[in-house]
Amino acid sequence: MTTSPDTIVLVHGFWMTPRSWEDWKSRYEAQGYRVLTPAYPGLEVEVESLNADPSPLVSLTAQSVVEHLEAVVKEVETPPIIIGHSAGGAFTQVLLDHGLGAAGVALNSAPTEGVRTIPLSQVRSTFPVLRSPANRHKAVPLTFEQFQYAFTNVGFTPEQARRVYERYAIPASGGILWNSVLANFQPGPQDIWVDYANAGRAPLLFLSGEEDHIMPPSVQRSNAGKYHGEGTVTEHETYPGKAHLMTSQEGWEEIADHALEWALAHARPAAD
Repeated sequence: MTTSPDTIVLVHGFWMTPRSWEDWKSRYEAQGYRVLTPAYPGLEVEVESLNADPSPLVSLTAQSVVEHLEAVVKEVETPPIIIGHSAGGAFTQVLLDHGLGAAGVALNSAPTEGVRTIPLSQVRSTFPVLRSPANRHKAVPLTFEQFQYAFTNVGFTPEQARRVYERYAIPASGGILWNSVLANFQPGPQDIWVDYANAGRAPLLFLSGEEDHIMPPSVQRSNAGKYHGEGTVTEHETYPGKAHLMTSQEGWEEIADHALEWALAHARPAAD
């Protein structure tokens, strides 16, 4: 006898907290699923608290995030569906590579180690952090204008963009972002490394917003193309007219439903 996933784990990205999943959480819970939205270590407080005191972000590491997420997923009795947005998409890939989850969906995912596609819009979006090595030891916020370019460049009215900025945006860890860039130039596996030939990995779907500035579809296509494990499922789809924050853009319901449907259709069954 096999058991289908009854739990969904939603992994947030940088400049965000679990609050950014509030609509998806409510939608999935209304369908009877248990939904977990774990925060990165130290980020369990509200957005307003982190904006007032971003010090927990300064000492944050990718390793500590992965270890925390692994602990959350391992506590789920039946392997869950894991859905990650942006940096959460990269963490989703790492979790799947470590043998966790029944299926994974990476939305506008940050790349894992070895993906060298760097569009100019991505450079501009991350420049507030990467313009200075000193930011490796800081929590770096985005101004509204910077956030609008990176997250809400299409599909949001100015009022909608301002609302999600004020409700969701926090500073990001400069150290993790800088380390992710340097990882491709350092010997040996770093924090966001996966085995692209891992035949035991759960199925993985990449969903890209066509107009995403910070993680354009070319990044996801390159990332998906790295996977070559025999017998594994890796797919990539692009949504026209969608920005980086397509999880909150008009029509997000369609994306949420498709992500879940795909994951259920491809999920590895768990023994009961």
